[in-house]
Amino acid sequence: MSDSYAVVGNPVEHSRSPAIHVMFAAQTGQQLTYERLLAPLDGFEATLRAFAAAGGKGCNVTVPFKFDAFALAAVRTERARLGGAVNTLRFDADGWTGDNTDGAGLVNDIQRNAGRTLAGLQVLLVGAGGAAAGVLGSLIAAAPARITVVNRTVDKAQALVAGHAHLGVPLHAATLADAPAEQDILINATSTSLAGAASPVDARVLARGALALDMMYGPKAQGFLDWAAAHGAEPRDGLGMLVEQAAEAFFFWRGVRPETAPVLKTMRSELGEAL
Repeated sequence: MSDSYAVVGNPVEHSRSPAIHVMFAAQTGQQLTYERLLAPLDGFEATLRAFAAAGGKGCNVTVPFKFDAFALAAVRTERARLGGAVNTLRFDADGWTGDNTDGAGLVNDIQRNAGRTLAGLQVLLVGAGGAAAGVLGSLIAAAPARITVVNRTVDKAQALVAGHAHLGVPLHAATLADAPAEQDILINATSTSLAGAASPVDARVLARGALALDMMYGPKAQGFLDWAAAHGAEPRDGLGMLVEQAAEAFFFWRGVRPETAPVLKTMRSELGEAL
């Protein structure tokens, strides 16, 4: 009998998570099903409880419910506590356990798939909302020389930095306009790509040959990718991060770690055909 999993969000019909987890299951010989669940904006908890009561074993959580999932988790992993949000739930018998796999997914994509070891590098994290909060702890764990968090309003960046200051890597907060120059890694964790904007920061932030990564993927990321390439950076979208964070969730649920490279290759091919 197959175990049941799902991705829960609103909207959720665009999610590629079902295809990814079906490929992971086939690769590892795990028996599971994975579906999309559209939760009403005022009905996230009810949707989850109904799914769990019907035998669901766990779920991924997407916008706008990651903070709600954090509140519902009886147990939270350290990276979930650091990020203040949960994107993966496991329905354990003695209570729900919440994790946040976004940061590990981002770091694994940068280091494994893009081939950039973060240790000793200058990292610029653009944005101070939930997406940035979910990845900062994992970025720090990779031991870069310095991470600068920039945001339109500097107080949010300062608050995010303050919450992670005890982790041992030099952190700095600034406005978008005061972003430091010559950064080795640029990560766009804002929603600017949703509006088709090229970049929320000036090109002077890019060191020669920098990696410029937008957490968005597909057509919406194209403006940022074109901007990065035009200014001598290596452009990268968020598809690899998506696959890698899914692998972290799969391991969290099943105790088996799938190979991500063939799945990312298939997803990249399918995305190219859809464009």
